[in-house]
Amino acid sequence: MPVIDDSTDRDPGARRADMVRALRDQDAITSDSVAAAFAAVPRHRFAPEASLEVVYDLHRIVPVKKDESGLNVSVMSAAHLQGVMLEQADIAPGMKVLEIGSGGVNAAYLQELVGSHGEVTTVDIDRDIVDRARLRLDEAGYRQVKTVLADGERSVPDGAPYDRIIVTAAAWDIPPSWIDGLTEKGRLVVPLTVCGTTRSIAFDRDGAGLLSRSYRLAHFVPMQGEGAAEERKVLLREGVVVQTDDVRVPLNAQALNHALDTPQLVRWSGAAWDLPDELDLYLTLNLPRAVRVHAAKDVVERGLMTPAVQFGVPALVSEDSIAYRTRRDNEATGGFESGVIAHGPQAEALADQYAQLLRRWAEHHRRRGAATFRYLPGPAPSPLPQDAVLRRHGIVTASWT
Repeated sequence: MPVIDDSTDRDPGARRADMVRALRDQDAITSDSVAAAFAAVPRHRFAPEASLEVVYDLHRIVPVKKDESGLNVSVMSAAHLQGVMLEQADIAPGMKVLEIGSGGVNAAYLQELVGSHGEVTTVDIDRDIVDRARLRLDEAGYRQVKTVLADGERSVPDGAPYDRIIVTAAAWDIPPSWIDGLTEKGRLVVPLTVCGTTRSIAFDRDGAGLLSRSYRLAHFVPMQGEGAAEERKVLLREGVVVQTDDVRVPLNAQALNHALDTPQLVRWSGAAWDLPDELDLYLTLNLPRAVRVHAAKDVVERGLMTPAVQFGVPALVSEDSIAYRTRRDNEATGGFESGVIAHGPQAEALADQYAQLLRRWAEHHRRRGAATFRYLPGPAPSPLPQDAVLRRHGIVTASWT
């Protein structure tokens, strides 16, 4: 992570210039227009409660509001992620842009990008967040931005169709209003969560549906209101949780927990372990009964599960068995080799399925951007294709080249 000279602590302008240079160095910003927007907006004015070090750090968020459990429900997103999404959006002067999920600073960047002849509207479900965004935008001189209190899942504000819609909360689905609210050549940039993993996907309209142009790893607070996720989380034992939003996946907590007490089967694939975010995406959407398994630090330290599981990894489950990926040093595969750890009566079969996918990815899809996503609105076909993920308003499919 770039280190910014402490001597600039009292100079927001110097901090901002350092941030823009670092974002360019990391390819979060690749265009002059986005760089100019980041250089123009006084980012610290939108988070006066935070230090300049935090505000201008590339990868740190600024909490804005928490729920009763202390979890963030609204944050000022990290500058790196904001830059990535604005580059994905490819915004031009004069465009009409809708932001779903208000924070203030991102709307200011959008207004810089569309210019004096463009329009920016930002909408949020939370009155506190809308009022805060309005105050910060006014104080920073961005009075032209429109702020609206509404549930972005239900409908888009007056002003549609929009050239761009940018969603700044993790969405479980894409409601019809977002597609209908785009111009014929419009683009939707949305952090879409599928089977427990989230990617910021730039979708272009493709007839009645959407076709992806790019995707990047992303982490956002979840959507609230009617767009909140439908997901099952099952505690297997203290410190071990599995989750999925695929209704076709069996989750027998007692049987899976018992499986973890059986001897582990380790199967090495002979395939390179690399680009973990791309590999995880491929496994999540290609394993036939995928879940995401998480283990607490103490579970890993006791040796019950491998360190990777502490951060969540795709797992393959049956009624009474579970398999998940691991790795080991192996210079013959470029540094690391992918493998599988499996437990339970079906460990052999699950490990074979998992290892086959690891080899297929390494041989054919081991690069960034190999996936193409489609969103098809309307009733789902019956039976649901294996490569499709069911949503309320349609289905998501992903293919790999």
